[in-house]
Amino acid sequence: MDLSFADWQEAAAALCFRTKAYIDGQFTDAASGKTFATINPATGEEIAQIAECDAADVDRAVKAARAAFEDGRWSRMDPGGRKAVLLKLAELIRENLVELALLDSLDMGKPVTDAATVDVPGSAHFFQWYAEAIDKLYDEVAPTGKGDLALVRRVPLGVVGAVVPWNFPLDMATWKSAAALAAGNSVVLKPAEQSPLSALRLAELASEAGVPPGVFNVVPGFGATAGKALGLHMDVDCLAFTGSTAVGKKFMEYSGQSNLKAVWPETGGKSPNIVFADCEDLETAADMAAFGIFFNGGQVCSANSRLYVERSIQDEFLALLKARAEAMAPGNPLDPATRLGAIVDEKQTQSIMARIAAARKSARLVSGGERVTLAGKGCFVAPTVFGDVAQHDPIATEEVFGPVLAVIPFDTEEEVIAMANDSIYGLAASVWTDNLSRAMRVSDRLHVGTVSVNTVDALSAQTPFGGMKQSGFGRDLSLHSLDKYTALKTTWIKYKL
Repeated sequence: MDLSFADWQEAAAALCFRTKAYIDGQFTDAASGKTFATINPATGEEIAQIAECDAADVDRAVKAARAAFEDGRWSRMDPGGRKAVLLKLAELIRENLVELALLDSLDMGKPVTDAATVDVPGSAHFFQWYAEAIDKLYDEVAPTGKGDLALVRRVPLGVVGAVVPWNFPLDMATWKSAAALAAGNSVVLKPAEQSPLSALRLAELASEAGVPPGVFNVVPGFGATAGKALGLHMDVDCLAFTGSTAVGKKFMEYSGQSNLKAVWPETGGKSPNIVFADCEDLETAADMAAFGIFFNGGQVCSANSRLYVERSIQDEFLALLKARAEAMAPGNPLDPATRLGAIVDEKQTQSIMARIAAARKSARLVSGGERVTLAGKGCFVAPTVFGDVAQHDPIATEEVFGPVLAVIPFDTEEEVIAMANDSIYGLAASVWTDNLSRAMRVSDRLHVGTVSVNTVDALSAQTPFGGMKQSGFGRDLSLHSLDKYTALKTTWIKYKL
């Protein structure tokens, strides 16, 4: 997309924000009348006041979703009908690309170019993919004796709650909603309070595409109120969550305290990136190591935040990495030249800087380490690299969720496998080697959901995304994600011979 800095600024100035909750096909104020501010982290300025939903609003949304599910306006629509509506939604997302990209960029600080080339096209693609898939899935006939017919079908669960984070607002809403809607469920979506704008616009586009009232609802608000209410609601059949491990555990508790709803958490990560000396293209490995930690300001659950480098190439590789970090200064998110935007808010910026300050005392600062402002404003952190990091240093074990990389040397394959697996997380990993046997051996022994060989953070609509250990057990993307939004139902029929 060939828009200039001035073009993006002009488009941003012309935006009209949706600020109310979307329940039962209509925008509505919160029952309490309360609102909260959504802030542009690049400037510190208020964008808009958003309806602050709480338990009463969540209850309204769940009731609307249940009524829509029970009367069959969506749940019993034939798959071809749901396909046509979701294909229309995908097309509307593409038609409104500039607006949606700006909403996410302004709301959480990501470079608008990333939103326009990755996030928004990805959202359209995933809606299209699930739309195309849903009328091509077959049920089963179980083997039985004569006079019996056993049908095994996948049926929608009912009301799906979805709680999504602020790092990829539109994409994460899509990852949950596209599969749940395609399967025939009704959805109540709670976007992160830091980034509600694109989810509210998505609800409006869904209605325009033909999603019936009550089928897709959006309740902006805070986790301790709206999120908790969704987790505890007795009429929510399933809750899909992406966010921190601590909050994921809370949703598991809420399930036990309420109706034993299925909970599918995709939570934290501290993904290892392993570079062996037999990697022949260290330039590309350094490019991707930088991308793996600095893309989206490091605010990625699967960010490659632990870099293990074979000791014999450590100095060479650190020099390559330092050059890339220093060339990636934070900039205005609306400037197409910007590769590193703002951190989502002041709280997260202070958390990152506190971790950097602690790491300065225990590791060697190779690059960055400073907070940056633009014209004295904004939440920006310079790309930061620490070398000579000990395996159990907090900067190497705890999720920072920012542009901070811990570099750890290793000597043997066996040693680095043990170090990579020595984590409470198991979301993703990367391996760089030109030895195919080593790639297969190491990949097989890493306890993570996805291993990317000679690249980082590989994903597609065709492959499941999710983790192991305290990275959770939910899976997004691929046909496998439909499993969590459906139930197996057996219908056994006796007939006369």
